[in-house]
Amino acid sequence: MSSTASSQYSKAATLGDYTRKLSMMSKPSMNIYINNHYRSKVYTTSSEVSGYVTINPQSDVWFDTIQIVLLGTSKTRIDAVNIPQATSHTFLKLTMPIPESSYPVPRVFEAGMNYTIPFTFVIPSTLTLNACNHQVANSSIQEHHIRLPPTVGSWEKDDFAPDMSRVQYVIKARVYRDEEAGGPGTKIMEAGQEIKVLPEVPEDAPLNITKNDDLYTMSKRKTLRKTILSPKSGKVTITATQPSAAMLSPDGQTITSTTVPLTLEFEPVSSDTLPPKVTGVSGKVAAVTYFSAGGINHYPNLKDWQRSFGSEGRGSYSGTTSVSTGPVGNIRWSPHLTAQARRDSGYSSETVSSSDSDHLPAGTTKKTSTSATVAPKKSKAKALPSPIYHTAQLQVPVQLPTQRRTFLPTFHSCITSRVYVLWITVSVASGGATAHLALGVPLQIGVSPSGLRLDHTELPPSFEEVQAQEEHEMAQEADAYLSPHFMNVPDVEFHRQGDALPGYADLMLGDHHRRTVAAH
Repeated sequence: MSSTASSQYSKAATLGDYTRKLSMMSKPSMNIYINNHYRSKVYTTSSEVSGYVTINPQSDVWFDTIQIVLLGTSKTRIDAVNIPQATSHTFLKLTMPIPESSYPVPRVFEAGMNYTIPFTFVIPSTLTLNACNHQVANSSIQEHHIRLPPTVGSWEKDDFAPDMSRVQYVIKARVYRDEEAGGPGTKIMEAGQEIKVLPEVPEDAPLNITKNDDLYTMSKRKTLRKTILSPKSGKVTITATQPSAAMLSPDGQTITSTTVPLTLEFEPVSSDTLPPKVTGVSGKVAAVTYFSAGGINHYPNLKDWQRSFGSEGRGSYSGTTSVSTGPVGNIRWSPHLTAQARRDSGYSSETVSSSDSDHLPAGTTKKTSTSATVAPKKSKAKALPSPIYHTAQLQVPVQLPTQRRTFLPTFHSCITSRVYVLWITVSVASGGATAHLALGVPLQIGVSPSGLRLDHTELPPSFEEVQAQEEHEMAQEADAYLSPHFMNVPDVEFHRQGDALPGYADLMLGDHHRRTVAAH
């Protein structure tokens, strides 16, 4: 009994293995090959992505249509308490037109045959307005949302991206078979090839940072003391200005340096107090990634991202790395008069003079007058503010470490964004004590243009360009026709010696020369 069951089981296992092998053998082979492509290659704006799709069926495959597309998709995931929320947004879909002459007749991929279908795509400079169809606060946000975002999360080096935010560009080839009932076609074959895209990103205008923008700290103030137990010597304030953008090369391998302008101001307690000494400057950069389950209708890095929580889930992730700030150098402080000192032009005194005491009312004793002069002495003992303050300028050069990290450009899309905060810490020393002031400055990262403008596949001029060229040529012809014409008497030059007119002898001499030449 047991041997019979074992035999039946072995037959069933053998039949199952044969079925799996048969299904694997009958599965058609479909691959995508991109010309001059390698794993770390980066495509930018106006880059050409060309190649071909190969199909090697093991059995006859009936089909109706072939589709080759370049897809750009952003994906976010919110780890909610009950269930994670996953959102996908296809912001780019370029379809390669396939002419009817490229299809076999009949539309059957025959077994043992090799089929090749070429394709060509060009990375666009912008998206269509349909890519952002949700409500936004203003047109500036929509203008950012229809820019191409960079690839997020698929680089060889760390790009500070969390698992909750991804942006991918994929070339996909699909083969469909239409249903007899007229429903949607059935996908019978599919292949995909991911590429890395780093689009051109120009430098934007500086941000308008207010006190409600919690992400940044543009100014910091601290009270200085020579020692912990000593009275304060003054207050130092450091204010930063947003630096110019750091521009990536089109392949993302190098990046330009930038400089952070700092303004230092020291308000001493007394005029003889010297300003502090800047002992060091250090820096680090924080890459902040925002992601949301729904459309983002404002700039997430401005105001309070967590407080503006809506019905959809949202989150943020921050990663930091140190940056090179360069030497500080000598800092020169410049003294200035305060506004109060300029108005007063000196110190005021409330003490009653001796001449005023002679005009005191009758019956007022000397004691009373003395007591009247004592009160101002009491107020004079109160410390007056210093009439001067000191300022200094400091330029902090910053270089981002592209050797160990991948820096993506600053971007804002419908469901995910990336911004950078440059943290600059300035150390100042006053006496024996040291104070540290940290500033959080917005840093924009852009991508320089590659200069690639379809030289070998230049598109024909548009109708507007042709019409403008014809109007320009017609205007030039009309100007030439209508321009005034002048008739002048030709200039006759006389070759003579001195100012005298040629005489008869000169004419005879010239005639003799002519005859001599003719006779010769």
